[in-house]
Amino acid sequence: MLDPVSGPLQDPAGLYTAAAELDQDDLRGLPLIMGFTGFADAGHAVRQITDELVSVQSQGALAAFDVDQLMDYRSRRPRIRFVEDHLEDYEPPRLALYRLEDGLGRPYLLLAGPEPDLQWERFAHAVVGLVERLEVPLTLWVHAIPMPVPHTRPLGVTVHGNRPELVEGISRWKPTVEFPAAIGHLLELRLVAAGHDVTGFVVHVPHYLAESEYPAAAVTGLEHLGAASHLMLPSDRLREAAREVGRQVAEQVEASEDVRELIEGLEERFDDRSADHPRRSLLAGPADSLPTAEDLGAAVEAYLATHEGGEAGRHDGPL
Repeated sequence: MLDPVSGPLQDPAGLYTAAAELDQDDLRGLPLIMGFTGFADAGHAVRQITDELVSVQSQGALAAFDVDQLMDYRSRRPRIRFVEDHLEDYEPPRLALYRLEDGLGRPYLLLAGPEPDLQWERFAHAVVGLVERLEVPLTLWVHAIPMPVPHTRPLGVTVHGNRPELVEGISRWKPTVEFPAAIGHLLELRLVAAGHDVTGFVVHVPHYLAESEYPAAAVTGLEHLGAASHLMLPSDRLREAAREVGRQVAEQVEASEDVRELIEGLEERFDDRSADHPRRSLLAGPADSLPTAEDLGAAVEAYLATHEGGEAGRHDGPL
């Protein structure tokens, strides 16, 4: 019987080339983090997160997807450099699955790269197949959207998926809306339908900063991904960048009365709506301040002990 949504599919596994290491036993049962750039990436949060995670790994990919089948190069043209009289540094898109390790040496999987333009259902079937092949116990993904919120307040996060203990207490914004889908949304639907645990994090980025690189959004995403997956994810460099960007934004706001009035209006609405709400972050302090790297480690362990009956010290898998 044909799938009424996708019809007959070519072999989903034909979309990627797998390394021999993909079938090693030590890759079974690891958490999977996903991040796709190009859409739903306000503040370039997803790109910063995936670049930061991939930059700390030294090995090749476990599986590399055939982007020629998935990408429309005319809509998102790769970058290339012209140097005096010749071309160099062509940057082909790369969509791949990696095995990485967190700051404590705990392994996890990362699927990262540009969002596919084509063959969404076939790609989704391929990812579901990889999740089942690798016995992934929890898949997490992150994206970011512009919101009418001020940069002077903690960034909100909306959480969705089929893990209620990760959703309740974080998401205070629970609307019913219709919007253009991203590939992560389809993957979440297909993974849930196949009986797998999935959680998605949506970082709320100030709409006036959505087109700029906003490291604070990436830090917020890493906080929640790390807490939910029991991982100590790298964020020091992004925290430093966030402080510098915050300083630059503050200078620009101070230089414009119109901008100050805009920010003040957003602050007033934000404070009115959040006055009776509990903290939205798994890791934020009493004043919703961003934690340091040391605070983050302690908070992750405390969170795990609270939700896992004291099994925070285990390194053999998530949740």
